Amino acid sequence: MDNIKKAIKHLNHSMSKWDQRTPIPFNEFLEILTARPPEVIRNVFQVFHDMVKFYIGEGIDEHPDDPESIHYVSYDCSKLFVEGADHPFFADRPFANRLISLVEALKRGAQQNKIYIFEGPPGCGKSTFLNNLLKKFEEFANTQEGLRFETVWRFDRKIMGGFAENESIPFLEKLSQLFDNASPENGAFLKEHATPHFNQDYVEVPCPSHDNPILMIPKEHRREFFDDLFKNDEFKWKLSTEKEYEWVFRDNPCTICTALYEALLNKLKSPEKVFEMLYARPYKFNRRLGEGISVFNPGDKPMRQNILSNTMLQRRVNSLLKDSNQVKYIFSQYAKTNNGIYALMDIKSHNTERLIELHNIVSEGIHKVEDIEENVNSLLMAVMNPEDQKNIQNFKSFSDRIEYINIPYVMDLNTEVEIYRNIFGKHIDESFIPRVLHNFARTIISSRLNTRSEALLEWIGNPEKYQLYCDENLQLLKMEIYTGHIPAWLTEDDRKQLTAKRRRKIIAESEKEGVHGISGRDSIKIFNEFYSMYAKENKLINMSILCNFFTKIRQDLSKSIPAGFLDSLIRMYDYTILQEVKESLYYYNEEKISREIQNYLFAINFEPGSVETCTFTGEKIDITEEYLESIESRLIGANVDKNKHLAFRKDTQKEYASKTLTQEIMVEEKSVIETKIYQALLERYVYNLKEKVLDPFLENENFRRAIKDYDKEDFKAYDKKIKNDVTYLVNNLCTKYKYTQLGAKEVCIYAIDSDLAKKFANPQKS
Repeated sequence: MDNIKKAIKHLNHSMSKWDQRTPIPFNEFLEILTARPPEVIRNVFQVFHDMVKFYIGEGIDEHPDDPESIHYVSYDCSKLFVEGADHPFFADRPFANRLISLVEALKRGAQQNKIYIFEGPPGCGKSTFLNNLLKKFEEFANTQEGLRFETVWRFDRKIMGGFAENESIPFLEKLSQLFDNASPENGAFLKEHATPHFNQDYVEVPCPSHDNPILMIPKEHRREFFDDLFKNDEFKWKLSTEKEYEWVFRDNPCTICTALYEALLNKLKSPEKVFEMLYARPYKFNRRLGEGISVFNPGDKPMRQNILSNTMLQRRVNSLLKDSNQVKYIFSQYAKTNNGIYALMDIKSHNTERLIELHNIVSEGIHKVEDIEENVNSLLMAVMNPEDQKNIQNFKSFSDRIEYINIPYVMDLNTEVEIYRNIFGKHIDESFIPRVLHNFARTIISSRLNTRSEALLEWIGNPEKYQLYCDENLQLLKMEIYTGHIPAWLTEDDRKQLTAKRRRKIIAESEKEGVHGISGRDSIKIFNEFYSMYAKENKLINMSILCNFFTKIRQDLSKSIPAGFLDSLIRMYDYTILQEVKESLYYYNEEKISREIQNYLFAINFEPGSVETCTFTGEKIDITEEYLESIESRLIGANVDKNKHLAFRKDTQKEYASKTLTQEIMVEEKSVIETKIYQALLERYVYNLKEKVLDPFLENENFRRAIKDYDKEDFKAYDKKIKNDVTYLVNNLCTKYKYTQLGAKEVCIYAIDSDLAKKFANPQKS
C-alpha cells in the first residue's frame, strides 16, 4: 500500500497544470498573450512551420561567403523523421530544401485555399514520411513550445438566472444516457471534448472548432483592441503589417461561438460581462481520437453520421438563453481538425471521394452543416502515387487548388548510405575500403537520375574533358552537387561559371528525377544481398568486388544502370585515392619551400650572373639561369621549353613590380608571405610537388613489398628510409581519410599495381 500511495503521489506531483489543461479566464489569457505574443497568436500553418524548424534547425551552408551561393543548405532531419520513429524516414538534401521552402511559404501567409499533396513513386517512403511528420506535429503541439489556446465558454449559473425547472434529471444520469445513445463515430469525441462540464456554479462548453479566443473579439474592433493591448514594439509592427498575421483580422469565429456571443450580449447587455464567461485552454491534439489531426486511409469507410451534435448540451444552452433558436450546437468532422491537420493516405477508393469533398472547402474555406456555415481553416495534406492522378483529372477546378511536393527516391548519396547504416548497423563501414560503400550508393542512384542534363551540358559543354573523373552523362558530377559538394577536379574556369542561376537550374532538375530506377525498398534488398555475400572478416570489400556484383552476379541490374557508368565510377575512384595517397606521402619541408619562393620573388628582379642578399630571407643568392629554372620547374612543371620559362618569369616579375611591391608591401604594409603572388606561387609549388611525390617510389620494388609487409615481422628488415616512408604513408591514410591499416595497405598496393600515377599524369590534357 505504501508503494501504491507513493507512486500515485509522485504521479500527481509530476503532472503539471499543462497536463491537466485547466481553463483560464480570458483576462489571464491576455496576460499570457502580451507576455508571449508570437507563441499565442499562431494558426496551424505558423505552428507547423515552428514545429519543422524546432526539430530541424537552421541547417548548415558550406559556402556562406560564396557570392553565387543559392543557400542550398544541409539540414539534419533526424530529429523530425528518425529519432523515436518505428519506421524512420530519411530526407535527402533536395527534398529537405523543398520541405523547408514549403514551411517558410506557409509561415509567410501562402496558406489558404490549397491542398498539399506529397507525390512520389511506390517505395519512396511517402506514407512513412507523413506518418512521422504527423507524429512529431502531435508531440510538438502538446508541449509548451507548440502551445495554442482554444475557446471555452463557462456559463455562470447565478448570472444566467439558473436552469429551467423541467430539467430535473440529474446531470450524471443525462450524461450516461447521452453516451449510451451516441453513435460510434462521435461517442469518443463527445466524452473527450464536446461534453459540458457542469457543477452547481457553471456549465462549461468548449468550442467544437477549436477557435483561438482572440477571434471572439468582434472583427471590426480587433485592430483597436490590439493597438491598446500591445506596446509599440517589433511584434506589434509585424502583427499590423505582415501577411502571416492577416488571419487575426480576417477570420471569423465559428458559427456556434458567434451565436453564443450574440445571445449572451443580448441577455447581459455588456461585452465585459460576456468576456467574463470566456475562457481559454490549451488545444490538445490526439490523432487516435481525430482531435486536431485526422488521417484517413483509402479503405476507411465514410461516417454514417456526418453531422455531430450534443442533445444534452443543446438543451442546456436553450434553457440558459431561454430561446431554442439562437444557438444550434451542430458541427461536422471538419470542426475536429479546424486549426489542425486533415490528411489523406493515397488518393484512391474512399479517399478520392474525401478529396472531392474538400473542393468547396479549399475554394471558400467554409463547409455547410445543414443550414449553417462552418469555418474550416485546416492544413490539408495528402500523399499520392503518380498513377493516381487520373482519379482527379476530371476535376479541372482542382488544378489551381493543389500544390504538389515531390518525394522521389533518394538522390543524395550520403542519405542513401545513412539508410543502409540505419537498417544494417553502423558497423557495415568496417567491411568496406573507404569510398566503396558510397560508390555502391552512387551506382544505385545512377538508375534514378535522367541520363541527359540540359543544365549541366549548358555549363560544362563537352563532358569528354572530364572523362578521367566523370561519366559521359555527368551523373557523378550531379550527385556531388546534390550533396552540396563542388568537386576539386573541376577546372578553375568551370568553377567560376557555376553561377547562382546555373546552380538553381541544376537543383531544379531534381524535381523531375527519382521517379524511376531502383526503388528505396529494392535498394535495401540489393544491399542486403551484396553485404551478406561479401562481408568477411579480415577481407575488405573493394571496387573490384562491387563491379563484379553489378556486372556478373546481378546482371539484371545492369539494365537500370546507365551504360559506361561503372567504368566512369572506377576512374573517379582511382583519381580520388591517388590524391589521397599523394597527400599522405607528401611531407616536404614547408619552411624550405617558403624560403625558396621568397628568394625567387627577390631574384627575378635582377639579371642572371648577379649575387645578391635577399631582403626577405637574408640569404645570399647566386642568381643564375640554372638557379631560376630549377625553381620554375617546380612551379610550372618539368620538361617545359626555355621560352615558357622566360614568359612565366617575365609575367611574374611584372606583377610583383606593379602590384605586389608598390601596392601590397609599400602601401598596405603586408609582409611578402601575405601577398597574393606569394600565395599563388606557393599553391603551384605544393601542387606540383604532390603530383610527383610518388615518382621516386614507383620503380622501387622494395617500397611495394614493404607496404605488404607493414605491421609484420619482415617489415623490420627494410632500410630506415623505406620504413619511415611507409609508416608515414599508412598513418596519414588512417588519420586523414579514416582507413584501417588493412584498408590503407590494400589501397596503396592497388594504386601502385594499377599505375594510377601514370594514368593521371596529365589529367587536363586527356
